[in-house]
Amino acid sequence: MLTTDTIQEFDPGIANVHAFRITGAVTRDDMAAMGERMNTLFDALPKDRKIDMLLVFDTDRSAEAGANWSTDAMTAQAKAVTNVRNYVVANAPGDAGGIVETVGRVLPVEAKSFDSEEAALAWLKTDQAEAA
Repeated sequence: MLTTDTIQEFDPGIANVHAFRITGAVTRDDMAAMGERMNTLFDALPKDRKIDMLLVFDTDRSAEAGANWSTDAMTAQAKAVTNVRNYVVANAPGDAGGIVETVGRVLPVEAKSFDSEEAALAWLKTDQAEAA
C-alpha cells in the first residue's frame, strides 16, 4: 500500500477498486510515488481486465503546480486510458470534480465526482454489481 506525506492508499472493501486518501496539497514526489504504484498495478493486469480508482479528498487543497511533471506520473496517466474503467473522486476541492467529469467525456473512462466518500463508494458498489 502506498503512503506518502499527503496520499494514503486504503482498502475500500470493493474488489478491483484502488483507493487513495488525499490529505494535503499533492507534491511532485507524491505524484511520482502514486504513478509508480499505479504503473505496477497496470503492468500486472491481464489484458482483458480494468480497475477502478477512487480518490477521496480530506483537504481543500489539490496539487501543487507542476506535481504531474514526473515520468512515473505521466506514464501512469497514459496507461490509465486503457487500464481504468471508472475514475471516481469524492469531496474534490474547488472545480476539480467538474474538471474530472469533463475530461471523462472525451476519454474511454467513466469519470464521476461525488460530494462524499459514502456516495462514491455506494456508486462503485452498484456499478460493480451491474457489471457482474
